[in-house]
Amino acid sequence: MTLATDVDSLLQKLGVPRNLYTQGSRTARSPLTGETIASVQDANTGSATEAIARAQAAFLAWRTVPAPQRGELVRVLGNELRGAKAELGRLVTIEAGKIQSEGQGEVQEMIDICDFAVGLSRQLYGLTIASERPNHRMMEQWHPLGPVGVITSFNFPVAVWSWNAALALVCGNPVIWKPSEKTPLTALAVQALFERAAAKIDGIPADLSTLLIGGRDIGELLVDDPRIPLVSATGSTAMGRMVGPRLAARFARSILELGGNNASIVCPSANLDLAVRAIAFAAIGTAGQRCTSLRRLLVHHSVYDAFVGRLKQVYGSVRIGNPLAVNDVLVGPLIDEMAFRKMQKALAEARTSGGEVFGGARVEDKQNPAAYYVTPALVEMPAQTGPVLRETFAPILYVMKYSEFGEAMEMHNSVPQGLSSSIFSTDMHEVEEFLSARGSDCGIANVNIGPSGAEIGGAFGGEKETGGGREAGSDSWKAYMRRVTSTINFGHDLPLAQGVKFDID
Repeated sequence: MTLATDVDSLLQKLGVPRNLYTQGSRTARSPLTGETIASVQDANTGSATEAIARAQAAFLAWRTVPAPQRGELVRVLGNELRGAKAELGRLVTIEAGKIQSEGQGEVQEMIDICDFAVGLSRQLYGLTIASERPNHRMMEQWHPLGPVGVITSFNFPVAVWSWNAALALVCGNPVIWKPSEKTPLTALAVQALFERAAAKIDGIPADLSTLLIGGRDIGELLVDDPRIPLVSATGSTAMGRMVGPRLAARFARSILELGGNNASIVCPSANLDLAVRAIAFAAIGTAGQRCTSLRRLLVHHSVYDAFVGRLKQVYGSVRIGNPLAVNDVLVGPLIDEMAFRKMQKALAEARTSGGEVFGGARVEDKQNPAAYYVTPALVEMPAQTGPVLRETFAPILYVMKYSEFGEAMEMHNSVPQGLSSSIFSTDMHEVEEFLSARGSDCGIANVNIGPSGAEIGGAFGGEKETGGGREAGSDSWKAYMRRVTSTINFGHDLPLAQGVKFDID
């Protein structure tokens, strides 16, 4: 069976109308083989503008539905995802190139955030606030915000949508989704599952979830439309530099999940057995194509030779290939040729900067010459310079020595990005320093695990050029709602705040 036949079978099981992926002008391809697997239909700016109007109409109805009832829709969606986990997970593997356990894990992440959001639908708490005026009460309420634009990247083609959609829906907002041009099929599948869930509940407004497949013009439309008060965008820092100012110009909100140049510190007291496995997964997993992938490794000089030697053994033995064709694969393909070229450019620059490169070559697949498999690259660098200061979306790990803990922290924080970080240590002083206000400057700071593999219970996002946005757990729901502060006078007098006197006859 060809991949295209496999995809057709999966999409039919998931409820996607065949004309949506066979009669379009946009080619969908699989990085597993490089072959074309479908032809999807693009939205144009006219149809997209009409879709936004329908989403606005849906908002006017959905915002009045009690939040626990909104949660019921998300509960049913979670159950649809449970039933479709095998098919959707396989589709993620085919379209994004993830190994099969990661494809299944991404769908599980969607299920988990639905569970989280259902509970949240009964916990959109406001506050009662003490007033300085007699016979007065103050309170805060949270109200639905409006249609939420979601722009996602190829590397987590469905999970990131769910982080936003599950919370936005229980908060009373429709969602308008512009997926990556590289992964439209998984988006079609998720939209079909959402529609299936909505059809099982009476009274659900149409157009609570809208899918707009297309190019940059569709993303720009979401960013610029005044009917969309919030846009959540995942992508490169360069993309964020364009999106952020345009949203700010019309006083819209943004949740920006941008570049990560994540580091781990291996201290002398670290459990090296644990650290090797954690670092290998963080640096090699998903072929280095996670925003939380480990890019920089700072190792104390006293354990450097032994630890890096063990890491090279792992790099030399890790199994690479098509996860649907080869057993026990841990590293799938890069998404496309452009990703491969960027990786080779970064490695060439690292060599010019004095780096010693281990791995990083293309693994040729004669049957599939348009697929781009590579051996993970470990690069020993004399200093943190050149490509080390940038994020290259590929399995490149830059390794450097340090002598004093303060030196490691300075190196750790001296990059423009600030998404995720970790430390491997059993020294309480080092651990607490790393987690303190003068420690890691990232949005995620882990101890004795790698920087990747976040759970949905914690707010996800970073600082500096990572954008500052937060998605998923904790109190991230507040980004999808508007706050109202109210003061109620239940007396017969009118005392003014701050002792102001304004007496009139």
